[in-house]
Amino acid sequence: MRERGTNGFTLIEVLVSLAIFGILSIMAYQALGQALFNADLLNERMDRLRSIQQTMRLLGKDLMQATPRPVRDALGGSTIASIRSEPGTEFALEVTRGGWPNPAGLPRSTLQRATYRIEDGELLRYHWNVLDPTISNEPIVTVLLDDVDSIVFNYLEPGGDWTNQWPPFGATGSPGLRMRPQVVEIVLTLNDEGEIRRFFEVAP
Repeated sequence: MRERGTNGFTLIEVLVSLAIFGILSIMAYQALGQALFNADLLNERMDRLRSIQQTMRLLGKDLMQATPRPVRDALGGSTIASIRSEPGTEFALEVTRGGWPNPAGLPRSTLQRATYRIEDGELLRYHWNVLDPTISNEPIVTVLLDDVDSIVFNYLEPGGDWTNQWPPFGATGSPGLRMRPQVVEIVLTLNDEGEIRRFFEVAP
């Protein structure tokens, strides 16, 4: 005859087992939560770096494909240089670029006027469907980056000097409006990433 109490667990053993299981469950849940949190941070970081790379790539394409084509201002009263970057103007950079694809065969130029500015901490790119926009032409605005502190452009002149404005001081007339720098340095300062520098060679 089998003795009583030789099988099963006592109440204390059951309570201890439940307590251990509960502690292990809490530890596992916390570890999983931390892993998911780290994964979200990594994804945000990768998205941020991808946005920065795409922005620099777009800026580089606009500058490397810059063409010597000035444009008329919105009122048609004056001519704006093919590349313009001057303190006190509305945009940090204005550039006429080539190579604008037109797969649909729309009645427009393959040249595009693109401009950049910072507004409320966002780096914005404007472009128009016409090369010489008037006040009735609405721009297409693209938000490239947020949390932007500043963006600065420096230009290497054909003579080898650097300047922070374009056309360079003293460049006048039609040749000045069509001048292009040899190299453009972009200094982009982000509140979370600090200062980022890139150099782009402009097509001769």
